Amino acid sequence: MNSADVVGRALAAGLTVATAESLTAGQVAASLADVPGASGMLKGGVIAYSNDIKVQALGVEPALLAEAGSVDAAVARQMAEGARILMHADLAVSTTGVAGPEPHDGKSVGTVFVAVASASGTRVAEFLFDGDRGQIREQSCSAALELLMGGLSMGTKDPPG
Repeated sequence: MNSADVVGRALAAGLTVATAESLTAGQVAASLADVPGASGMLKGGVIAYSNDIKVQALGVEPALLAEAGSVDAAVARQMAEGARILMHADLAVSTTGVAGPEPHDGKSVGTVFVAVASASGTRVAEFLFDGDRGQIREQSCSAALELLMGGLSMGTKDPPG
């Protein structure tokens, strides 16, 4: 998926986007910001690499993290929903997963969850990518952009929260 396509669609629809990134550590926001005109649609992002930031900045439930770990569909959902509210964005995309080299929270290397939250709901997708750490992070960024592009068709201007 091309970042320019995502930015173009968001601008054409008059929609704003926020990011909440763990696994990708800002790659999604950076790829959007690389596109001229992105300032008209990109509200900002949170790099929530540690669980305490997931809780404090994005409102992820501590009990969920304690029970499921950080690599979980419900965590991805809460991250996206929290970023959308925090940044007053029409849509937010989140990433969480295991880039390796070792498994994490009982999840295999390459396990990734991406979520997109909008006023009409939140969609979460699970992926199992192959490759080294850099390749898994790059594939995760591409998956986030693709899911975000799909979310732009269901995004609305309703206020977050």
